[in-house]
Amino acid sequence: MSGSPAPIIIKRKKVIAGGHHGGAWKVAYADFVTAMMAFFLLMWLLGATNEKQRKGIADYFNPTIPINRVSGGGDGAFGGDSIFSQDTLARSGTGAGVTVQSASNAAKGDNGIEPSDDQKGAASSQETDDLQDIADKLSGRAGESMVSDLLQRHVIARLTDEGLIVEVFDIPGAPLFEGDAEPTDEMEAVAAVVTEVFRLASNDIAVQGHTAAVPMAARENPVWELSSSRADAVRELLVADGLPPGRMQRVTGFADRKPVSADLLSIRNNRIEIILLRRKL
Repeated sequence: MSGSPAPIIIKRKKVIAGGHHGGAWKVAYADFVTAMMAFFLLMWLLGATNEKQRKGIADYFNPTIPINRVSGGGDGAFGGDSIFSQDTLARSGTGAGVTVQSASNAAKGDNGIEPSDDQKGAASSQETDDLQDIADKLSGRAGESMVSDLLQRHVIARLTDEGLIVEVFDIPGAPLFEGDAEPTDEMEAVAAVVTEVFRLASNDIAVQGHTAAVPMAARENPVWELSSSRADAVRELLVADGLPPGRMQRVTGFADRKPVSADLLSIRNNRIEIILLRRKL
């Protein structure tokens, strides 16, 4: 040992750069992303629903209100209401409608759910078919005519966006009115037939009067009063023949403002339009 050198001991220190800070930031980031997703879902929901639907959703998530303003008072997600509008009417007063009921549409009421575009399209298509069927019965294309050959000369039926328009017009030698607004036998017969056909539906009805222009030499222009009084006379005929007065929605006189003939003085412009209106979807 006297001449041997002392051993050399080397200590190596392991240095780790940066260090480990844990995964807490991942949890915070996940919470942030979840909150943002919930926020965007809420904004989409507010934009995609109507006022009644938003109120229903708010009431569902607000258990401090035991009874809604229109609630039936029961428990559950619907607050006592039913998803069937016929039952909703009896419980909360806002269900199946009683204005218009039929076998195909027995619940036409406010149930807080608006029909989709497909449902509106199907209903509109069905109504168009029904109106066309009524037009066929009136014109005789569906079989035996409900109008005599004489009356057929006075009547044209056409289907429009407004509804089924039955146009009744003067022909030479066979006017629809005597004097100012006294219906002739032909007009009374046409009104009776229209009443019979319109009983096949429950749609509302409008009556429009039109007249030919009068010569400029006339001292007074009576076309406004004449068209209005004739339209109202036809309304009275329809009601007298059995159509409910409540179905009459409007009676209008257009004077000579909407001619169908290029000759403004032509008697062809003397006409009455009886319209079976489309329902509002």
